[in-house]
Amino acid sequence: MPVVQPRHILSGMLVNEAMRRQIVQLPAAAVVAKGINHLLKFKVNALLITDADQRPAGVVSKTDLIAAFYAGLPVDTPLGDIMASPPLTCYPDDAIESALDRMRSHGVHRLYVTGAETTSMVGTLSYTDVVALLYRYCRSCPKSTSRKGGAAKPEDEEWRLHVRDVMTASVVSFPEDARIARVIEGLMAHRFGAVLICSAQGAAMGVISKTDLIRSYHHGISLEATADSIMTVPVVTWNQGAFLWEALQYMFLKDVQRLFVHSGDPLRIIGVLSLSDTAQVRSGSCRACMPSRFITSG
Repeated sequence: MPVVQPRHILSGMLVNEAMRRQIVQLPAAAVVAKGINHLLKFKVNALLITDADQRPAGVVSKTDLIAAFYAGLPVDTPLGDIMASPPLTCYPDDAIESALDRMRSHGVHRLYVTGAETTSMVGTLSYTDVVALLYRYCRSCPKSTSRKGGAAKPEDEEWRLHVRDVMTASVVSFPEDARIARVIEGLMAHRFGAVLICSAQGAAMGVISKTDLIRSYHHGISLEATADSIMTVPVVTWNQGAFLWEALQYMFLKDVQRLFVHSGDPLRIIGVLSLSDTAQVRSGSCRACMPSRFITSG
């Protein structure tokens, strides 16, 4: 009898179609301060750590650095002391869908792509890379609103995904006078990439991201300092009713990892749209690339 299996735009696509071939790495003996410099300079979220023989030994992510900050470790601590080991990997000819499943099941945002030898790394695959691939396909699609000069038609509503369809419908927030230590605790507990900083009246005033925290760590800012002393302003917001492709276009053009979502009042945030949210949908920015396929079984 016919069996319906959902088919997404990523079905059949391989890791080598989306992977990034640049690998930012440092030896295990390099210190935390140098690791932070590399993350900020190359705008990446993690470093590959190598041993004395230049073989992959582990990974240091922004999350690892924030944990070191919270633990009070000095910035001259060797990266080898805080790395997670071993690196999680995939192969260039693996299906992107299986790579996404691996990232989600392990709670990571990237995989390292290995070559013929498991000790040879040839690239990385992150949620951002997957969304970038989806976005390229969306722009070339005959149904793409962006190819029509951005002029949406009434019938587009039936096909287009909106921000509200993909966003995380919750947000973690802290008052402006919250200590940085408390902010770190909340960020780590909820495994978010950023938290909202609000006024006493609940209005969105700023954002503290992992990047803000590792920069504070590098600059020697105390964990007792208040959130408003390191937050980024203004809050980058987006309406929940907007088309998803519009939000993605903005995020890629402005190099923004997430948008805080509102329902009409930008000061009242109701959710967050991140690139990882979009990657998990696996369907581009509209339902045109989500047909079902019929496979005859038995």
